[in-house]
Amino acid sequence: MNYILFDGTVRNALLPFTFTRPVAEIRIGILTIREKWEKYLGYTTTTLTEEYLSEKYPMVEMEDNIMINASFLPNEVLVEMVKNLEKNQAIFKEDEVIAFYTNDAQEEVDFDTYDIQYYDDECISVQNTWDIFAKNDVAIREDFDLLTEGRISQIIPKSVNVISSENIFIEEGAKMEFVTLNASTGPIYIGRNAEIMEGSVIRGPFALCEEAQVKLATKIYGATTIGPHCRVGGEVNNSVMFGYSNKGHDGFLGNAVLGEWCNIGADSNNSNLKNNYEEVRLWSYETENFAKTGLQFCGLMMGDHSKCGINTMFNTGTVVGVSANIFGSGFPRNFVPSFSWGGSSGFTTYLTKKAFEVAKVVMSRRHVEFTEQDVQILEHVFEQTKKWRKE
Repeated sequence: MNYILFDGTVRNALLPFTFTRPVAEIRIGILTIREKWEKYLGYTTTTLTEEYLSEKYPMVEMEDNIMINASFLPNEVLVEMVKNLEKNQAIFKEDEVIAFYTNDAQEEVDFDTYDIQYYDDECISVQNTWDIFAKNDVAIREDFDLLTEGRISQIIPKSVNVISSENIFIEEGAKMEFVTLNASTGPIYIGRNAEIMEGSVIRGPFALCEEAQVKLATKIYGATTIGPHCRVGGEVNNSVMFGYSNKGHDGFLGNAVLGEWCNIGADSNNSNLKNNYEEVRLWSYETENFAKTGLQFCGLMMGDHSKCGINTMFNTGTVVGVSANIFGSGFPRNFVPSFSWGGSSGFTTYLTKKAFEVAKVVMSRRHVEFTEQDVQILEHVFEQTKKWRKE
């Protein structure tokens, strides 16, 4: 069977992260949503997404296909229902479609003509940007069970101070000495060739993905995910870094999500709690206003390729778009549009020529090519987000 992950209705609610990727490429827990579905299904998947993303994330359509809403995370029961779908059948959870059977001859899908099955059990769905960190605890636990079932962890080095070693899994090539791992509060997963430097203290649930690195004397609270090839230091609480991003120095990051190729300058901090303890509001690209999150703790949402200089201070509930460059004293506004350059005293447009020069250098340091596809995506984002910048 051919499985296709589609963005669904939540794509705009997941901006700025879905400016540069389909919903399926969002990392929550240990794996991306695509990796989870492929692990459960035992098949590779392709993507139905925005046209400007489709060259990098193409869709392969066959005669018969099952379309899966990428905002829903898989579990054993749901995957079994998806695998058993037949022609003219669909799975819904309340009013939202999870999956449906289609073929290449269908010009349109009319669910009124479908045999509808309802999924009534609990499952994780990502409906808003803040779900990525707010639901990361349960997502790490589910991924940990999925990845470690029937496998044996590498041996924990003798110098490591351990609590609840049965909840710790270390992949081949991982390095750590003289650190403290407390897995009594949740599982700890250390990916292939990852490194935790001396003096670091980590509480689960925690995931350190492949080739990622925890710097000297870092303090990390769960539920936190450090994606592949990331660098992290200082103090981190309940945050997700997608991949290839750096927060390598002292400073606090809490209840936050960083996309790819971000860099947080030394001694930078984000607030995750308002002084009056009120509910945090976060910029919504859908309403072009600040939306209620229902959360008391909510920090920084930062899109791909964005960076901040040393000693940057972010207010509670700050949203930073794609390819922004923030620096200087004082608090910048709590919505920074994509391709903005500046800080609390104001912003100018960060021209694509300069932004692309930086992206090319940054990516080459990790031996990743800045491709023409990347250029086209970011040029589209530049035009798409122009209305929010003061030109």
